[in-house]
Amino acid sequence: MSLNYSKRMNNIKASEIRELLKLTQKPEIISFAGGLPAPELFPVEEMKKISVEVLDEQGTKALQYGPTEGYEPLRVEITKRMEKVGVKADPNDILVISGSQQGLDFSGKIFLNEGDIVLCESPSYLGAINAFKAYEPKFIEVPTDEHGMIMEDLEEILKNNDRVRIIYVIPDFQNPSGRTWSEDRRKRIVELANEYNVVIIEDNPYGELRFEGEFLPAVKHYDTEGRVVFLGTFSKIFCPGLRLGWVCADSEALNKYILVKQGADLQASTISQMQVAKFLEEYDIEAHIEKLRTVYRKRRDLMIGTMKEEFPEGVKFTNPEGGLFTWVVLPEHINARVLAEKALANNVAFVPGGSFFPNGGNENTFRLNYSNMDEEKIVIGIKRLAKAIKEMM
Repeated sequence: MSLNYSKRMNNIKASEIRELLKLTQKPEIISFAGGLPAPELFPVEEMKKISVEVLDEQGTKALQYGPTEGYEPLRVEITKRMEKVGVKADPNDILVISGSQQGLDFSGKIFLNEGDIVLCESPSYLGAINAFKAYEPKFIEVPTDEHGMIMEDLEEILKNNDRVRIIYVIPDFQNPSGRTWSEDRRKRIVELANEYNVVIIEDNPYGELRFEGEFLPAVKHYDTEGRVVFLGTFSKIFCPGLRLGWVCADSEALNKYILVKQGADLQASTISQMQVAKFLEEYDIEAHIEKLRTVYRKRRDLMIGTMKEEFPEGVKFTNPEGGLFTWVVLPEHINARVLAEKALANNVAFVPGGSFFPNGGNENTFRLNYSNMDEEKIVIGIKRLAKAIKEMM
């Protein structure tokens, strides 16, 4: 049987990360592949108690449809999270969505026509690239350095391209590079967006996972004309399986997201929203986040330290101030996809870097996650990986 599929399906490919995660379900695999939080830090016992309380107190409401915008007590709590990243917001500025990945898909649906241009960091988040590709845009990668997207290059691209519709950025502990934008660049990108009438999609899953260095406000903090759409999530600071994130935007843009949400799935899970709101009411989320920071800082230090000891000369990697990832650059003649096959044969997994570049190339790069594996596995896995690199060099 041959069905007639839409043309856009030609642009939708399986996520390399999700496919790799299938392989890494085997217990013998040491996986640095996914952006997975540490499962041992999930508040399982607390959520058991919370779930019973929600069903006892509001069982019929928890199991019923709710408003598209989201459960209001949770939206109030989300405004407090926005304050943590330097953004003053009202509950009416918030739409609860089914993970911030849904917000990326909605952004493409709202802002992109075929042939429009998306500007993104080089490299950029694979999940965003895949979400936008469905809407058939062109991608222009803006060069980056250790302080984020280079504003002079961004300005030159904006001057010479009149179909730019989205500038997609992850300013804090970027996925995949782990880099963080300077304050000057956060201010400047808003100025350029105002000048060239472009929307900024600010993806901020990791902003609260800072281990060291100075806190920097979100790009949305500097928004003067309602051009910044902020995507947040509970996945990295709480529990990813609940699939809860949010959009924070000015009313005109937010109304578009609400309309698209209605057409997609009507609303995010009512019971999940109530569970999170109840947890935030009864427990100290800040203490929970601090526990995450402490564990992830230790694992980052261990991974970076082991890489310094074991990786051969000529291999470079970032040392992020927070988040979940470090980014590795190999000598140009080494293909990270071939390396990934050799590493998997030795029960170590990572994500080759080429997929993080929408226009291809850069096959000598890869991403490592340090949040998910315990300390012993980090050391064993990096040593195995170093051995494979040395063999290829």
